[in-house]
Amino acid sequence: MIEFANRQGSDCYKWDSAEAQGTLPLWVADMDFKAAPPILRALQKRLDHGVFGYNIVPDRYYEAVSNWFSRRHGWQGIGRRNSIPTIGVVPALSAVLKARTMALREKGDGRPLKVMTFTPAYNCFFSSIRNMEAELTACPLTEKDRHYEIDFEACERQIEGVDVLLLCNPHNPTGRVWTRDELLLLAGMCDSYGTYVISDEIHCELTLPGHPYTPYATVADDSDWYCVLTSASKAFNIAGLQCANIFTADRREYERIDRAINIHEVCDLNPFDVEATIAAYNECGEWIDELNGVIAQNRRLLERMTAEQMPQLRLTDQEGTYLAWTDIRRTGIDADTFCRRLAAEEKVLLNASGMYSCEGFVRINLATSAEILTEALTRLARFVQSLNI
Repeated sequence: MIEFANRQGSDCYKWDSAEAQGTLPLWVADMDFKAAPPILRALQKRLDHGVFGYNIVPDRYYEAVSNWFSRRHGWQGIGRRNSIPTIGVVPALSAVLKARTMALREKGDGRPLKVMTFTPAYNCFFSSIRNMEAELTACPLTEKDRHYEIDFEACERQIEGVDVLLLCNPHNPTGRVWTRDELLLLAGMCDSYGTYVISDEIHCELTLPGHPYTPYATVADDSDWYCVLTSASKAFNIAGLQCANIFTADRREYERIDRAINIHEVCDLNPFDVEATIAAYNECGEWIDELNGVIAQNRRLLERMTAEQMPQLRLTDQEGTYLAWTDIRRTGIDADTFCRRLAAEEKVLLNASGMYSCEGFVRINLATSAEILTEALTRLARFVQSLNI
């Protein structure tokens, strides 16, 4: 059963950071729900052992990950030889970008790595690209009738000479779940231009009815020129335990990534994240299904209150994640000002779209109780109505 947790006073960033004090925070992308009971039992068992020294990643960890993706998503062949555990998807992303830069240097090419991503994009994509001293090529998604799509013609115009395409599948912040046909087209294009694909699939378990997740690996079977980043952290609300996996079918790339992981010393998992991940993938399928049902209910609540109390806002289609991408352009206020005034006047925190390289939108986190969401949306509606649009 999905169980709400009062997180105030638990030193969590979402509720207890300085800017969140006294507010209803619908911003940071984690959930206000307790981890699933099998995860809590696994952690308690490990805690009762009483020793928390250095640990290995056992075979049963890889088996749990492999069986989950095979059973739930039709992705076969995950194992110890083609996966690298690390402490999070963002460190994983930076390590792969480092590995791709190493590959350039091996060829005697001293130029910066060229990385393309679809915008709006998860804000840490930009910081990872910047921190690795790579060059960004932004390819804007197209938005029509509240639905985002990849502009494949624009993508092909820009992709020549790009070393890496950084993909978010499902997409944060727009909530798109890319279809198999879209991913096949993208994979073919990247293969034709020799562009390496990094697919961040941390939101892969969070999909709404009728929008199944397609692992990038299942559309790129004829090519090893990609890697996939996954983690149980987002879907099972265990991000603080810090665990992720990098999957690559190319042995030389595996060696480069492994070297990059060790250069930055982000290679060692702690005993709690190992046990939590094993429990999540072995025992929590029904819990995830129930969670997606709760998110769908909260989405319907958002739709109803938006239509009835704040029609000035426009919700874009949400196919996955628990993040609602909301168009505020008809308010006539830029997103930063909108969010700043909303926090000051109504004590509700949302994410402004500037951090995702886009203007005129806010991101609303739906992964909380219906009671908190209702109160926060009531305050949001009152703020929007006060603008007298």
